[in-house]
Amino acid sequence: MTSETGPEGIPAATIVIFRTASDGGPPEVLMTVRSRNMAFAGGMAVFPGGRVDPADFKLAETLKNSTLSVDEIAHQIAAIRETLEETGLALGLSGDITADSARRARTMIEAEGALAPVLDAFGWDLDLDQIVPFARWFPQNEKLSRVYDTRFYLADLGTGEVDVSIDNSENTRLFWTSAQGAIDAAGRGEIKLIFPTRRNLERLALFANFDEARAHAEAIPVKTIIPQIDDSNDQPMLTIMEDAGYPITAELLSTVKRG
Repeated sequence: MTSETGPEGIPAATIVIFRTASDGGPPEVLMTVRSRNMAFAGGMAVFPGGRVDPADFKLAETLKNSTLSVDEIAHQIAAIRETLEETGLALGLSGDITADSARRARTMIEAEGALAPVLDAFGWDLDLDQIVPFARWFPQNEKLSRVYDTRFYLADLGTGEVDVSIDNSENTRLFWTSAQGAIDAAGRGEIKLIFPTRRNLERLALFANFDEARAHAEAIPVKTIIPQIDDSNDQPMLTIMEDAGYPITAELLSTVKRG
């Protein structure tokens, strides 16, 4: 099994956003297709998110509490900020939030590049209880153009139709789908999934609703998943640990899509 010390990862955060399916079927999650021009995961279907910026850490410093570290708060802030910027959804926030104020906040965050001015301007507060830690992926052993150390979170949008729109820069499409629906679409060649996204979708497909997903996430401590190449057999495999909550923990290296 190949295991080498890789580069230091770029801190990043993403939110898996749930909503109740209108037809009573499995819950749906929001996915975005990244622009083919992006250096990382170009053309791939992923969850909304992005890197943690210095401004996220600066805001986190003002919100120290006894349960979360500044580092963890900064990642959650980044996930909230990126979601608002990429989709227009104001998750992880509390206050007088309407469709109109969310649109104006999105415009402001695109101009300011930080969440703190938005909170001040609209009188909103962070509500980190809405954000549930789910996973952490750090593919430091893989030969990628950029290596991100990404924390995944869960959030529930609930019921009802909510307008979302692409940011016209990093992404070309936003769509709702069940986790299994995304896996099936990839099988038909309609979308492309990198290794972490596919494994997370397989895990998400286990749940009949958000409450099940939340209970599962809270029952399994988040561990840093560092995929390993197992070349002990004729066909090398890309593998992950067995005890992190994932139903499928290996894939033929020849079929893996990378960023």
